[in-house]
Amino acid sequence: MRLTRAEEQVMQILWDLGEGVVRDIRDRFEDPKPARNTVSTVVRVLEKKGFVKHKAYGNVYVYFPVISKDEYSGKQLFRLLESYFDNSFPAMASFFAREKDLSIGELDELLEDTKKELRMKNKEK
Repeated sequence: MRLTRAEEQVMQILWDLGEGVVRDIRDRFEDPKPARNTVSTVVRVLEKKGFVKHKAYGNVYVYFPVISKDEYSGKQLFRLLESYFDNSFPAMASFFAREKDLSIGELDELLEDTKKELRMKNKEK
Protein backbone atom coordinates (compact mmCIF):
# COMPACT_ATOMS: atom_id res chain seq x y z
CA MET A 1 0.00 0.00 0.00
CA ARG A 2 1.32 3.43 -0.92
CA LEU A 3 1.29 6.49 1.27
CA THR A 4 0.21 9.98 0.32
CA ARG A 5 2.78 12.76 0.64
CA ALA A 6 1.27 13.90 3.96
CA GLU A 7 1.19 10.33 5.29
CA GLU A 8 4.79 9.79 4.27
CA GLN A 9 5.86 13.00 6.04
CA VAL A 10 4.23 11.80 9.26
CA MET A 11 5.77 8.35 8.89
CA GLN A 12 9.24 9.86 8.37
CA ILE A 13 8.79 11.74 11.64
CA LEU A 14 7.52 8.65 13.49
CA TRP A 15 10.41 6.56 12.15
CA ASP A 16 12.80 9.19 13.51
CA LEU A 17 11.00 9.54 16.85
CA GLY A 18 10.21 5.88 17.41
CA GLU A 19 6.97 6.95 19.08
CA GLY A 20 5.17 10.14 19.95
CA VAL A 21 1.95 11.97 20.59
CA VAL A 22 0.37 14.18 17.92
CA ARG A 23 2.04 17.22 19.47
CA ASP A 24 5.51 15.61 19.12
CA ILE A 25 4.82 14.84 15.47
CA ARG A 26 3.48 18.32 14.73
CA ASP A 27 6.48 19.95 16.44
CA ARG A 28 8.83 18.23 13.97
CA PHE A 29 7.23 19.95 10.96
CA GLU A 30 8.81 23.12 9.62
CA ASP A 31 6.90 26.39 9.83
CA PRO A 32 4.18 26.93 8.92
CA LYS A 33 3.20 23.81 10.85
CA PRO A 34 0.05 21.95 9.87
CA ALA A 35 -2.95 22.22 12.17
CA ARG A 36 -3.07 19.76 15.07
CA ASN A 37 -6.33 18.30 13.70
CA THR A 38 -4.67 17.71 10.33
CA VAL A 39 -1.81 15.76 11.90
CA SER A 40 -4.26 13.85 14.09
CA THR A 41 -6.37 12.91 11.05
CA VAL A 42 -3.31 11.73 9.10
CA VAL A 43 -2.14 9.60 12.03
CA ARG A 44 -5.58 7.98 12.35
CA VAL A 45 -5.59 7.23 8.61
CA LEU A 46 -2.13 5.65 8.98
CA GLU A 47 -3.51 3.55 11.82
CA LYS A 48 -6.42 2.36 9.66
CA LYS A 49 -3.96 1.46 6.89
CA GLY A 50 -1.93 -0.60 9.36
CA PHE A 51 1.21 1.53 9.37
CA VAL A 52 0.80 2.87 12.91
CA LYS A 53 -0.60 1.66 16.22
CA HIS A 54 -1.06 3.44 19.51
CA LYS A 55 -0.79 2.90 23.23
CA ALA A 56 -3.41 4.70 25.32
CA TYR A 57 -2.48 6.37 28.60
CA GLY A 58 -5.80 7.74 29.79
CA ASN A 59 -6.94 10.03 27.01
CA VAL A 60 -3.41 10.44 25.60
CA TYR A 61 -2.47 8.29 22.60
CA VAL A 62 1.18 7.54 21.92
CA TYR A 63 1.65 6.47 18.30
CA PHE A 64 4.40 4.22 16.96
CA PRO A 65 5.21 2.75 13.54
CA VAL A 66 4.31 -0.87 12.89
CA ILE A 67 6.11 -1.01 9.54
CA SER A 68 9.81 -0.18 9.50
CA LYS A 69 11.28 2.41 7.19
CA ASP A 70 13.38 -0.31 5.51
CA GLU A 71 10.33 -2.49 4.91
CA TYR A 72 8.34 0.38 3.39
CA SER A 73 11.18 1.73 1.26
CA GLY A 74 11.96 -1.77 0.00
CA LYS A 75 8.37 -2.31 -1.12
CA GLN A 76 8.31 1.08 -2.82
CA LEU A 77 11.60 0.42 -4.57
CA PHE A 78 10.37 -2.91 -5.89
CA ARG A 79 7.12 -1.26 -7.03
CA LEU A 80 9.21 1.33 -8.89
CA LEU A 81 11.36 -1.41 -10.40
CA GLU A 82 8.29 -3.31 -11.60
CA SER A 83 6.27 -0.32 -12.80
CA TYR A 84 8.95 1.69 -14.58
CA PHE A 85 11.86 -0.62 -15.36
CA ASP A 86 10.21 -3.92 -16.38
CA ASN A 87 11.65 -5.63 -13.28
CA SER A 88 15.14 -4.97 -14.62
CA PHE A 89 17.50 -3.88 -11.88
CA PRO A 90 20.31 -3.12 -14.38
CA ALA A 91 17.92 -0.82 -16.28
CA MET A 92 17.01 1.00 -13.07
CA ALA A 93 20.63 1.25 -11.92
CA SER A 94 21.80 2.62 -15.26
CA PHE A 95 18.93 5.13 -15.27
CA PHE A 96 20.01 6.48 -11.88
CA ALA A 97 23.68 6.43 -12.88
CA ARG A 98 22.86 8.55 -15.95
CA GLU A 99 20.54 10.90 -14.06
CA LYS A 100 23.05 11.46 -11.25
CA ASP A 101 25.92 11.65 -13.77
CA LEU A 102 28.01 9.19 -11.76
CA SER A 103 31.68 8.83 -12.64
CA ILE A 104 33.34 5.46 -13.29
CA GLY A 105 35.02 5.78 -9.89
CA GLU A 106 31.67 6.33 -8.15
CA LEU A 107 30.18 3.34 -9.96
CA ASP A 108 33.17 1.18 -8.93
CA GLU A 109 32.74 2.34 -5.33
CA LEU A 110 29.03 1.50 -5.46
CA LEU A 111 29.83 -1.96 -6.81
CA GLU A 112 32.40 -2.58 -4.05
CA ASP A 113 29.98 -1.41 -1.34
CA THR A 114 27.31 -3.73 -2.75
CA LYS A 115 29.73 -6.67 -2.77
CA LYS A 116 30.66 -6.00 0.89
CA GLU A 117 27.00 -5.85 1.92
CA LEU A 118 26.22 -9.10 0.09
CA ARG A 119 29.20 -10.84 1.73
CA MET A 120 28.06 -9.65 5.17
CA LYS A 121 24.48 -10.76 4.47
CA ASN A 122 25.69 -14.21 3.37
CA LYS A 123 27.77 -14.55 6.55
CA GLU A 124 24.67 -13.85 8.66
CA LYS A 125 22.82 -16.76 7.06
